[in-house]
Amino acid sequence: MTLKVKASADTLVVDVPLGADGLQYVGFQAYQFDKQETKVLQSHNKELCLVVLSGKASLKVTDARGTQEWNDLQSRQSVFEDKSPYAAYIAPDSEVTVTAEPGCELGVAIAPGNGSQYPSRLIHPESMKRAVRGQGTNTRYVCDILPETEPAHSLLVVEVITPAGNSSSYPPHKHDRDAIPEESALEETYYHRLNPPQGFAFQRVYTDSRDIDEAICVENHDVVKVPKGYHPVVVPHGYTSYYLNVMAGPTRVWHFYNDPAHEWMLKS
Repeated sequence: MTLKVKASADTLVVDVPLGADGLQYVGFQAYQFDKQETKVLQSHNKELCLVVLSGKASLKVTDARGTQEWNDLQSRQSVFEDKSPYAAYIAPDSEVTVTAEPGCELGVAIAPGNGSQYPSRLIHPESMKRAVRGQGTNTRYVCDILPETEPAHSLLVVEVITPAGNSSSYPPHKHDRDAIPEESALEETYYHRLNPPQGFAFQRVYTDSRDIDEAICVENHDVVKVPKGYHPVVVPHGYTSYYLNVMAGPTRVWHFYNDPAHEWMLKS
């Protein structure tokens, strides 16, 4: 199993199909548009969350309920700006026409829809909860794009900025057991961005049994798949990290379990 999906120079920067290499519940795509371009996406039996990561785009969504159009969606020029993005929840059996302006970057979170009755909707930046987690060199800045408090069948979507020299998703935690409320079973993808873009960061994915134990060097636009296990991130000096998380599983609730070997730092 290969956990890293390397970015390409194509418009479709990364493509992680639903069901790829151990992922049953999560898929992800990222697009980078260098010119004005139109893409048509089909949700089929899946639900999607489109995130206008940067730049400007217009969306036209058509399904059995009719057609909705959201034009000139632009909230920030870079994912590293201290602003929340525009996003859209897309119901199953929908067609989405994306008209992107040059410089637009679009993330597409994918999960099973299973007959979801939630209608497609625009998610405004001002509706997203922002928070600071951790302290000291474990500080990071979180924006809940599609949290469990908002309607969806499977998807949970969040973005995180981690300052240079800091750790993130730390102490190491996991969510791969269906043992609610102690822990929920959620697969996850991390879409990594670095500032300046020539930077890199490190992510380790490991299980208690060490049947998975990988230390992964990620560069700009790379994706890391987390089918199970703990998954901390460490950012080197001089570079700021951004990542977009997509989570989904059999139950749409986030309960994580810290690695007991490292939980002591929360009590010190």
